[in-house]
Amino acid sequence: QDGLKQCLSEFKQQLAWVERLDVTSGQVVDPVSQSASDKDAVDPENDFQREMSFYRQAQAAVLEALPRLRKLQVPTRRPDDYFAEMAKSDQQMQKIRQKLKSKQEAMERSEKAKQLRAMRKYGKKVQTEILQRRQKEKKNMLNAVKKYQKGLSDKLDFLDEEQTSSQGNKKGSANQRIKKGPNAKRRYKNQKFGFGGKKKGSKWNTKESFNDVSSFRSKVAHNKGPGKAGKGGKKALNKRPGKKARQKMKSRAR
Repeated sequence: QDGLKQCLSEFKQQLAWVERLDVTSGQVVDPVSQSASDKDAVDPENDFQREMSFYRQAQAAVLEALPRLRKLQVPTRRPDDYFAEMAKSDQQMQKIRQKLKSKQEAMERSEKAKQLRAMRKYGKKVQTEILQRRQKEKKNMLNAVKKYQKGLSDKLDFLDEEQTSSQGNKKGSANQRIKKGPNAKRRYKNQKFGFGGKKKGSKWNTKESFNDVSSFRSKVAHNKGPGKAGKGGKKALNKRPGKKARQKMKSRAR
């Protein structure tokens, strides 16, 4: 104890109280039991009792220091425009925001994956039910056919059911084909450029075109045009006929 007092006297600074702001509180009165709580009254193993003793001691120190500060005209309340620097920097807070955002996105992806798995399970369930129903109908029809073949039954209701089901499927497929029609791209092009008219069979001869000879030119047809004779007419006359042409001419003369 003497050594502690000596060390305290060595580093103790003789300054005004407003510079030190130290408060030494004595015994603290417990408001419940209205008795002074000393060292022996506080159980060190009881965390709640120990923390309450610290709280009461700090509260007593504040009640002792506030009047002294007001007497010295020292403000004890924070102004409205007080700017306090954050304990964490903006970069650290940005990292925290990104981490929270990534966690939220991961949770959304997991939820979507769960929904897709549930939809797939439901689709498989529906598909298996349809297959089982078809197998059951097929089995019932085969049993009915066997009974009819053996003479145990004279009813042909299963054939009517099969025909009605096939007709229903055909009607459904026909309706689908009718409803399908051209796609959106084809409809847009038809609206913009039109259908273009009929292409196939446009060059076929008709009765009217066969009888129409107004565009026929005999000189052009028999190679007697004004340009034909001038270009190669003399050459064609002076040119000697070929071997095959001479043979044909001899055969005709005979």
